[in-house]
Order: sequence, then structure tokens, then C-alpha cells
Amino acid sequence: HTSGLSLRLLSQIRGPLQTALAIRSYTVNQVRPLLKDQMQHTFLPQSVPAYAATQSFEALRKNPKHKEYSYKEATLNPTNPLDRATDWENDIIRAFRNGTTRGQVLTVRETARGPLLHLARAIRVKKECLTCHSRPENAPATMLSLYNSRTNGFGWKLNEVVGAQIVTVPLAVPRAAAEKTFINFMLILVSIFAFIFIALNILLRKIIIKPIIKMAKQANDISMGQMSSPEFKETGKDELLTLGASFNRMRRSLHKAIRMIEEKYPGKH
Repeated sequence: HTSGLSLRLLSQIRGPLQTALAIRSYTVNQVRPLLKDQMQHTFLPQSVPAYAATQSFEALRKNPKHKEYSYKEATLNPTNPLDRATDWENDIIRAFRNGTTRGQVLTVRETARGPLLHLARAIRVKKECLTCHSRPENAPATMLSLYNSRTNGFGWKLNEVVGAQIVTVPLAVPRAAAEKTFINFMLILVSIFAFIFIALNILLRKIIIKPIIKMAKQANDISMGQMSSPEFKETGKDELLTLGASFNRMRRSLHKAIRMIEEKYPGKH
């Protein structure tokens, strides 16, 4: 079991399984009732939830994003021999049957092509399943004729676990997708911090640095006896504007003092 895997890996593989579950439900509730009359003459696999889910998954695999995924409804005693569970699939089904595993199970299996990630969910017999899988005499004659067997796929009991829906993908695929998602998230986060840093620097320069530079220049001009520069605007309530107002008062006082000296001692300045 892969309890150490990141939840990102689980989210990458859970979507296709949820799609298969939705297709199964749609087939049972909306497709099968429409094909009930035709089934008396010809067995139509489109009425079988497993067939519908498998075919829909094959269509999903045409998307490059899901081409590495595979789906199987592995069954202990299937009607279609192609659905028979392999040894490792039997282990998953037995875990569901004996109650050691519940809900969904995530496993990693080492193979010649590398580690494979499997997400499995139990197939539990529902009432509608018993129409075809309880006893051969209850099954549609067209189904018996198609599969030519009165042993495979029968003897199922209500609420019994008879198989597992298994989505398989090379471990590298969801891991790469999770890493890409993480990298994109970090790039967005860095971009946000960079934007905030630049915006703060622009505001700092506009609100604080430029007025201080202007004030320093005026102070330098006043120290050189140049009193022609305009005063600071004294609107607002922040500390910088308070400083500007104090500077203006000092400037006016200095200018007034210089004029008084000039008037008292004309021609000596």
C-alpha cells in the first residue's frame, strides 16, 4: 500500500475511476431500460455497465493526457473470460471480500516496465446484477447463446464482492503531473511575491523617497541662500507630510530672518 504517496498522486488517478463509475450508473439507469426489448432477440453488450465503462475508458485514452491509463473490471467468475482476474488482481479482490480493505485502495506493483500505480474499488453485486448472474435459467437466452456457457458468471449473491474496478497507470505519469502542478504553483507564488515587491518599491519611491530627495535638494538650496523654490504641499496626515510642514515653517522663519537682517543692515549682506 502507498500510504506515503502524496495526495497529488491520488488526485491524478482518481478522476478516471470516477468517470468509469459515472458511466456505469448512466448505463444501468438510462441505457439498459431502452434495450430491454431488443435483448430478447439479440444480446447487446451496450447494456452491460462493465462494457460501457470499458469502452468509454478506451475513448478517454485517445486524449494524450490519459493515453498511459488502463481500466479493467477484474472479476473472479466473469461471463466474459477476458474479465477474469489475474493473480495480483485476485489479491486485491480477496482483500475487499474479507473486509481488510474498504472503499478505494491504492497500490504500487513493480513490473518489467517499471512501477505501476493501481487504484481499485470493489465491485459489489446489486439487485440489477442478479438478472443475468444469479442462475443460468434466469439469464437472457441471448446472453447464454453468445457466451456458450452456463457456468461462467453465475452464482452471484446480493452484496457479494465479485471483482474490482482497477485503474492502472505508470507511477511516473501521475508523479510527473503532480510535480508539474507543484512547479506551476511555485511559479505563480513567486510571481505574486515579485509583483508585490515591485509594487511596494514603486510606492515607496513615490510616497517616501522622492519627497525626501526633493526636501534634501531644497535644504541644500536654502543653505546656499536660494529661497526661490516652492514650498511643500501640506495636505494629508502621514509623518512625511508633517515633516514637510515643519520644513516649510523652518524655511519661512529663515527667510523672514534673512529679510530682517537685510532691512537692518542694507548693503552689508
